[in-house]
Amino acid sequence: MAKFNYTGRDKNGKKSGSVTAPTKSDAVKKLRSSGIRVIEMTMVPETMLTKDITIGNPVKLKHFVIYIRQFSTLLRAGVSVVDSTRILAEQTESKYLKKALIEVEQDLREGNPMSMATAKHKKIFSPMYINMIKAGEAGGNLDETLERLADFFEKQNVTRSKIKSAMAYPMVVGIMAIVVVIFLLTSVVPTFADMYSDFGGELPAVTQFVLGSSAFMQKAWYFIVLIIILLTVGITYVQKNKKTKYYYDYTIMRIPLFGPMVQKAALAKLTRTLSSLFASSVPILQAMSIVEEVVENEVIARVVRDARDALERGQSITEPMKGHWAFPPLITQMISIGEQTGALDAMLSKVADFYDQEVDNSTDQLKSLIEPLMIVFLAGIVGVIVIAIMVPMFDIFNQVDKM
Repeated sequence: MAKFNYTGRDKNGKKSGSVTAPTKSDAVKKLRSSGIRVIEMTMVPETMLTKDITIGNPVKLKHFVIYIRQFSTLLRAGVSVVDSTRILAEQTESKYLKKALIEVEQDLREGNPMSMATAKHKKIFSPMYINMIKAGEAGGNLDETLERLADFFEKQNVTRSKIKSAMAYPMVVGIMAIVVVIFLLTSVVPTFADMYSDFGGELPAVTQFVLGSSAFMQKAWYFIVLIIILLTVGITYVQKNKKTKYYYDYTIMRIPLFGPMVQKAALAKLTRTLSSLFASSVPILQAMSIVEEVVENEVIARVVRDARDALERGQSITEPMKGHWAFPPLITQMISIGEQTGALDAMLSKVADFYDQEVDNSTDQLKSLIEPLMIVFLAGIVGVIVIAIMVPMFDIFNQVDKM
């Protein structure tokens, strides 16, 4: 989205200002619809200081859920799509969503459908949202479609919040452990290292290891910082690349305790997304392609891709899922029943509810198990450093007593 400075004239006389639009012609149209006749317009060069740098979706899921729920309520109250978009643009707390909705409103006033207007902002509006809006427009039930979208994103937000909550404690304790270890190795241990070097004698292996770690951290701290940066960049690259992300997701899903929770959350999102798309009359092949994009787990996405290919060959959607370790029999059996009875969206919704509950149970179990483990982990690290410092002290005291 580009920014343009303009000089123009309206009914009150000459005026100037700035406007954002994809192109210069779009900016002129936007001003003209506001009653401003453009005299002169120049594009503002984009710099690192003026450019908005975002990674992924810049709109928080919480703000997006509120937007969809309010949008549905306004439509049910008889407010037009254009006016609803204008009202929501004024009320939202997200500056990125506000900016997108202002431009969506402009497109709507020019006669474009909502699905086409939102498709120009793919960082804000997911493929699922755009396609469900398109289906709602075609079926004339946009308010019902928005209700389904609101329910979907609300449940997704709840699940994500629970997983974050389960991981918050170990992350905090882990950071505390790192800070404590760095403090001990850089501030406390060096004072004892000087004392031990004065007394001489052979030090225990654990003491030598701790003293060596302390000396390394003081002399080559920049090397540790470099390793942390490289790890961060490496993990980011692995998550961005589809080939490497498969192995990343596979490894995460195989981790004891945490892996099953991630697997259940991915299956809940898969079944909930498919259920919402089918209920909105999105064609099944198109729905499978959308799910492949939004599931955010490459292990699951590959199976979905195979299921879509199976459908194109006239086979059942469950064929690639049967026997795959990531898909329990419950899913394949429920989907098979749904296909036979013609109630696939209802069956998938029940499966999604089941896995949402499983995620709740898993997060509670994870919290109860991780808390004592992390306390023991932190105590163990600090204990090893303290023992490494104290053991030689006893030898020194014994030598002094003998003297």
